[in-house]
Amino acid sequence: MATSNVKQTLGNLNEESFVSLLTKVIGESKFLQNNPPELFPEEDRVVKHVLDCLLPYSTTTGGGPLVVNHVTYFPGRGNLIVEYPGTEPGKILSFVGMHMDVVTANPNDWDFDPFSLSVHGDKLFGRGTTDCLGHVVLVTELMKRLAETKLELKSTVVAVFIANEENSAITGVGVDALVKDGLLDKLKGGPLFWIDTADKQPCIGTGGMIPWKLHMTGKLFHSGLPHKAINVLELGMEALEEIQLRFYKDFPPHPNEQVYGFATPSTMKPTQWSYPGGGINQIPGECTISGDVRLTPFYNVKDAMKKLQEYVDDINENIDKLDTRGPVSKYILHDENLRGSLTLTFDEAMPGVACDLDSRGFHVLCKATEDAVGHVKPYSITGSLPLIRELQDEGFDVQTAGYGLMSTYHAKNEYCLLSDMCQGYQVFTSIISQLED
Repeated sequence: MATSNVKQTLGNLNEESFVSLLTKVIGESKFLQNNPPELFPEEDRVVKHVLDCLLPYSTTTGGGPLVVNHVTYFPGRGNLIVEYPGTEPGKILSFVGMHMDVVTANPNDWDFDPFSLSVHGDKLFGRGTTDCLGHVVLVTELMKRLAETKLELKSTVVAVFIANEENSAITGVGVDALVKDGLLDKLKGGPLFWIDTADKQPCIGTGGMIPWKLHMTGKLFHSGLPHKAINVLELGMEALEEIQLRFYKDFPPHPNEQVYGFATPSTMKPTQWSYPGGGINQIPGECTISGDVRLTPFYNVKDAMKKLQEYVDDINENIDKLDTRGPVSKYILHDENLRGSLTLTFDEAMPGVACDLDSRGFHVLCKATEDAVGHVKPYSITGSLPLIRELQDEGFDVQTAGYGLMSTYHAKNEYCLLSDMCQGYQVFTSIISQLED
């Protein structure tokens, strides 16, 4: 079918249907909060609403074209794979990553009830409107429209709604399990569009993340006798400066960061400082500095972790050479045979992603964006997206986009714009149309 006919047949987003379904889904968001061990989401609450919308068009219950597979690895926490079959074997495109869990929301912090949809003109307020329940509903409406029109396509169109995106520490529930079981293998035959970013433009690069903790051990003592203490605050400040200097020397701005339009290069910085407590007249005997590394995807996360450990090992071995502060500041008490020391630990690291800028999927997404939005300006950030690097490593052509608002991601009073979602629908129909050619 000609490109213009595909777009004409699929038409525009049915706004009334979209808002109606989004109202139902946002109404479940209180039970979709993902913050273990206190809160575990029940994604099947969303699955039920999506199935209510699509099952009338399914091969099993409605006599329609949609092949629907509800895959559950943990009770109440299902994934949903919906397939609109094409006529040409192996020709495929997919929309993946629309996750059915959300981050927490405190109703006391919001001007609106976060767990129900509030419509104010073009603005749709509620937890998950941008991230990512709005996209769940948007892709549901696309699959419904395909089934209603029974449009004859050469390409098979697949939608994969997933559980458990907001907590990567828990595995075996969502897309990682689907990949492990081979349920997404055939999606390697065409572009995979991960629909969970924002601002209507292709997101072509994300950063790797390495959460770290640097624990300092010294000697607690009265602040009026600082020569008898090993001041861990001073040790931490000097050690961190040395670590940062070495990091930025070993991981300088990479030439590809300009190609991908990264807003920042790789960074290593503190974000928190903690100590056990005590009086202001006490020099503490231990403290911890915590922070993260955001690494552009042109560097290897494991290499960076190895380097950071080497820096700390070298500082420990040569702690007497580390700069001190003031006439009696010291990190070794020779008469007591005491040395200050550093211990570096890491939480779970996440690699970054650089999308393939030469792939058919990227070019199709760019043209679709230009057609629907009026311009195309791909961007990269050192924010991190879980899961998609693993897909890329498995051989999927991953491209990412989204139609919520970056400024409201995980924020209080989260909202999306209905007009943006309408443009997202046009992007999707343009992608399908182009891939028919």
